Amino acid sequence: MARVVVVHGIGKEFLGPETMRTMLGPALEDGIRLAGGPRLSERDVACAFYGDLYFEAGTRSTGLDLPPWDESDVEDGIEVELLAAWWKQAARVDEAVTGPHEDGTRGLVGYGTSRVLLSQRVREALDALAGSQFFGRVSDRLLIFALKQVRRYLTEPELREAVRGRLADEITDETSVLVAHSLGSVVAYEALHANPDWPVTDLVTLGSPLGLRGVVHDRLDPPPVDGVGPWPGGIRRWTNIADRGDIVALPDTLADHFGPREGELRITDLRITNGTRMHDLTRYLTARKTGEAITKGLLDPGSSKGGEKR
Repeated sequence: MARVVVVHGIGKEFLGPETMRTMLGPALEDGIRLAGGPRLSERDVACAFYGDLYFEAGTRSTGLDLPPWDESDVEDGIEVELLAAWWKQAARVDEAVTGPHEDGTRGLVGYGTSRVLLSQRVREALDALAGSQFFGRVSDRLLIFALKQVRRYLTEPELREAVRGRLADEITDETSVLVAHSLGSVVAYEALHANPDWPVTDLVTLGSPLGLRGVVHDRLDPPPVDGVGPWPGGIRRWTNIADRGDIVALPDTLADHFGPREGELRITDLRITNGTRMHDLTRYLTARKTGEAITKGLLDPGSSKGGEKR
């Protein structure tokens, strides 16, 4: 009966729930130990795994001819917009990255009317990111696959429902803390809205893109009202943790993007440093601040205190 459920982000499609629990459980426990929290047993932690849903049933094939993907396979719309956001942010935080040229257009998005010009600009973005600390060891194909995973989750209702169903399968009567990384934070946010009766009291988001307007924030379910996302479900505390160099965590603070709970409690935004692996889930889990946020939900699940007042 899991007390803590972890929801992964993109790039985990070749793993599985038990493999992930074996990998992430010790990291999570290390963070909790640094925070002076309780010891957890194996059964206290579960991982909501959904990576296999991006493949055809019974296979590890996308049906989209993954090996030859290049700049021409990046679709206009969400994929281009997300790539542009990553490129701009990488240039802000990494001196080695040359940013997009601002020439009166909307950057990558401004070339949408010309596929040839758009592909050229996408190629520039991919080359720039290949020289970044963040994406330097990621191939074009894997980077494009990441863009497509985000786009598919946000635009394919059946996939979206199936992914959220995987999370629902792991929630038990004893689950008080939901820890969600990257795209998993979008899954967790939406699932909490759809299931306000869940016993979860604490949401901990790590490296989250939930506040990325236009690409993610405006496409949430339920959608924002006047630019402000509603508070998710019945949770009492929401802690958002980001490494400033994590270019997926756009923006790295969320409090101004989501409404307060009961007019008072807001998201607590915290920053940490994950070294050269800015977006790595294991690094996030071993951080003291992450452990402290999880510990609050384990030791004091019934309290409504702990949110940041503004």
